[in-house]
Amino acid sequence: MSNRPTWTELDDRAVAVGRALAADAVQKVGNGHPGTAMALSPVAYTLFQRFLQHDPQHPEWLGRDRFVLSCGHSSLTLYIQLFLSGYGLTLEDLKSFRTQNSLTPGHPEYGHTKGVEITTGPLGSGIASAVGMAMAARYEKGLFDPESATTLFDHNIWVIASDGDLQEGVSAEASSLAGTQALGNLKVIYDDNRISIEGDTHVSFTEDVSARYRSYDWHVIEVPSLPNGDVNRVALEEAMAAAESKSDKPTLIRMKSVIAWPAPKAQGTSKSHGSALGADEIAATKVALGLNPEESFAAPTDVLDHARKVIDRGAAARAAWEVEFAKWSAAHPDRAALLARLVAGELPSGWEDSIPVFAPDKEIATRAASGKVINAIAGVLPEFWGGSADLAESNNTTIEDGHSFLPSTSAMKDADPFGRIIHFGIREHAMGAILNGIALHGLSKSFGGTFLVFSDYMRGAVRLAALMDIPSIFVWTHDSIGLGEDGPTHQPVEHVAALRAIPNLAVIRPSDANETAIAWREIIKSGKPSGIVLSRQNLPVIDRTRFASAEGVANGAYIVSDVDGNPDVILIATGSEVSVAIAAQSSLAADGIKARVVSAPCIEWFESQSEAYKESVLPSSVAARVSIEAGIAQSWYKYLGTAGVAVSLEHFGASASAAQLFVEYGFTAENVAKAAKTSISQAKGK
Repeated sequence: MSNRPTWTELDDRAVAVGRALAADAVQKVGNGHPGTAMALSPVAYTLFQRFLQHDPQHPEWLGRDRFVLSCGHSSLTLYIQLFLSGYGLTLEDLKSFRTQNSLTPGHPEYGHTKGVEITTGPLGSGIASAVGMAMAARYEKGLFDPESATTLFDHNIWVIASDGDLQEGVSAEASSLAGTQALGNLKVIYDDNRISIEGDTHVSFTEDVSARYRSYDWHVIEVPSLPNGDVNRVALEEAMAAAESKSDKPTLIRMKSVIAWPAPKAQGTSKSHGSALGADEIAATKVALGLNPEESFAAPTDVLDHARKVIDRGAAARAAWEVEFAKWSAAHPDRAALLARLVAGELPSGWEDSIPVFAPDKEIATRAASGKVINAIAGVLPEFWGGSADLAESNNTTIEDGHSFLPSTSAMKDADPFGRIIHFGIREHAMGAILNGIALHGLSKSFGGTFLVFSDYMRGAVRLAALMDIPSIFVWTHDSIGLGEDGPTHQPVEHVAALRAIPNLAVIRPSDANETAIAWREIIKSGKPSGIVLSRQNLPVIDRTRFASAEGVANGAYIVSDVDGNPDVILIATGSEVSVAIAAQSSLAADGIKARVVSAPCIEWFESQSEAYKESVLPSSVAARVSIEAGIAQSWYKYLGTAGVAVSLEHFGASASAAQLFVEYGFTAENVAKAAKTSISQAKGK
């Protein structure tokens, strides 16, 4: 909103009201974080009223700026502005702060409250995901306006971040990449108040943050506080205007504030970070603010009417955007059709026809098959892009002829500001958070790859993707001891089970190239947070003329090879171990034992099926069962029952060839057959 109205006494009062509301809300519930919200009231108000391009009546307007409150513990900073700006939050919602079923939970939750663009709270994750939003905005610019003939698709990503955010390593990872990417649409306001739970941040955080961000190639502006400790709002507004005009690199506004200002005793203290101020201190604070100390949750009508004029300004901005959008649509019907499809969340008709089918004539690693599928999908979905944490050659995550997503100023070969290949660098946590930001931005589909063992580094971001229920796609290769000689530091043993423990995350470990293809198809169709787990080593391509179709992957688990009549035992396997189970089936048949083989690439998809389907695959009448997976068996006991046997790996691996390790640790047809016989014996009670 470039035509900013004149700042008036009503704006000063709105800021004061915001501070009082923050203190009142925490006091009422008895817990929360009042101090930062009080100090940031003039910052957030200035942003929402004078800089942020938004329409409170249409929170999902395509042309809006995005706002990320990275310090999510200060959720009242956001909720109070949503209330003042007319997003639909009421005083009753503020009074219900941090209580069950309220629209004002302790930390902002995406999809729960209008105007909340992202779930934040884990420090550092917000600013890191904001980098993803900024990257997504540029990629989408390439889809719809690569000539830069319009400003329709030019908007900013605004962030408020705290000391804690910039201490977390994920923010450093993402900020470094943001500088390399010259993300001029990213504007971060850093609240440097030098207070955290343990007191003065200088007990652990003494670096020159401004110098650090300059070294990342950010534009840095410093705004000192006023002599009385209050935010220097005028200087801040000048800095924000300068940031708004800076388009060639991201901007960090380092702003000094005093936590809990102007509370007489609580300001500048660690206690005000996470505790209610107390009735007497709040009354004294209201006196200092020129408010009535006898009133609680006061929001004068004249102040609200004034603040909510932003609704009219936002509507006017959106109306002007719509006029320009209509002209653009008429001039670019193909691009407009693509945009309409993406806004609707639809896929083009027949896109699945691009998914390759693999012949069983030669072995292929599922990571290699995945690479072929990625390129096939990229050929029909222009919104599909992604990359790797410096492991593209190993992850097979490169889109051929996709060009490197890098700014036009980059001297790197193949640089393209709208390229489809993201080079995340060796930054797994930031990669995950950036993928989340891209997904939240809303139009494109992205993926990021690393070795499965390094999923530990990005677990926080993966968990947030699942919590927000957004379509982030994680590609994890080198999925077991099958990676061989790199040894136990790189051999994931507990990782698949640990990832399955995250609610609402689909973890898919396909057994061959065709299961990989179907898995990718279902991931794209689902629009859900998903991780695909792939082998380094070559695996047989199961002959689907002899065994069941890989279409069963869509059900999560399916009978890949059955027997006549009722089975004596069920062999349940995933990934590279499915072929071992099929071989064991033949061995058992020679001994007159009928074994059903179930491929179970995705437990989460299987659990979503009907009870009748699950019973048809794993009938309760068959108690003899064997799970076969080259990792810990934690995920399988639910399906094994009391008679089942797990062929698993309950210890770390070793540096040796994959073939040798599979034999040494019992992932052979002979050992699976032995386990099956043991289970049959246990089922009979012998």
